[in-house]
Amino acid sequence: MARRAMVAAQAQCVLLSVVLTLHGSAHALEVVRSGRSLAAVPTQLVPSPGAPSTTLRRQETSGGLAASAPETTLQRAAGPRTVLREAEVPPHRLEQTRALLAELKARPTPEQAISIDLPADVLFDFDKADLRPDAAAPLAKASELIKSYPAAPLTVVGHTDGKGTDAYNDSLSLRRADAVAKALLRQTGRQALAEGRGKREPVAPNTTPDGRDDPPARQQNRRVQILIGMPTLGNK
Repeated sequence: MARRAMVAAQAQCVLLSVVLTLHGSAHALEVVRSGRSLAAVPTQLVPSPGAPSTTLRRQETSGGLAASAPETTLQRAAGPRTVLREAEVPPHRLEQTRALLAELKARPTPEQAISIDLPADVLFDFDKADLRPDAAAPLAKASELIKSYPAAPLTVVGHTDGKGTDAYNDSLSLRRADAVAKALLRQTGRQALAEGRGKREPVAPNTTPDGRDDPPARQQNRRVQILIGMPTLGNK
């Protein structure tokens, strides 16, 4: 009953006279009440004159809690960077040095030395340590490459195949290394250390998997290796 009475009251239009006294004067306001529900009526907030305005903006993150990506520095891995070692080469010799490195099939060692293998069968006759006449061409190219690295220490290492005793192969490989070192000294004026390692460091098996002799592989093992080392601190 109470709810019905309230709804009926909202449905009636009642004229009320309200007298307001403002600063000693009275103003009559006419108020009209309707029965329409205000639930569906949109509401707007209108700021009073002189009220400060409000602006919504994104709050900046302060302090050290902001996410940040870690800085990344790309560095070269340790070990040989390049067979060229460009910093040691005089600029006017760079192109020539690149060509010689490719022609001589130079490769870097783990110690960053430049390694060149000259076939012993080209340099020497069988079982001999005297340089053949046709050894002049590959030795001249090796000497020209050595000139591109004026401060690098030099080592010449002789290697043999797997035939013969260790004592015999060690002696032969040392004599061949010494012959090449002397030839390089004549052409470059640089002294090289000579070493003979015999058959202890083959680059290919001396026999096939079934145990038979492998002449082409043994030929690869008969070689003289020229190592252009890294300059020491005192020689840079």
